[in-house]
Amino acid sequence: MKAGVYFTGSGPILILTSYDSLTNKSLVTKLGSKGIRKFIAYEVPVRNVRKRYGAHYEATMSDLKQEDDLRVLDYDGHHIFLEFSLKEFRKPIYFE
Repeated sequence: MKAGVYFTGSGPILILTSYDSLTNKSLVTKLGSKGIRKFIAYEVPVRNVRKRYGAHYEATMSDLKQEDDLRVLDYDGHHIFLEFSLKEFRKPIYFE
């Protein structure tokens, strides 16, 4: 499992994925089908996401309506910025 904060044209989103990278071809295709064709992504430790999001993390992971390989945990950019320090973001990944 990987977690990433994706900065998109409409703001940051926090995604959980079972793909091996935040730019896996299949993941990028799925993001593209949702209108996300360009982004800057930062991997964040899953353990930190789980700790900060608690019950919401567990509910998202058990939501059968979401696909197993891509789960949007948070799409409120303000909330994401409150939960994470920019120092936690790893090396940026640019995708265009």
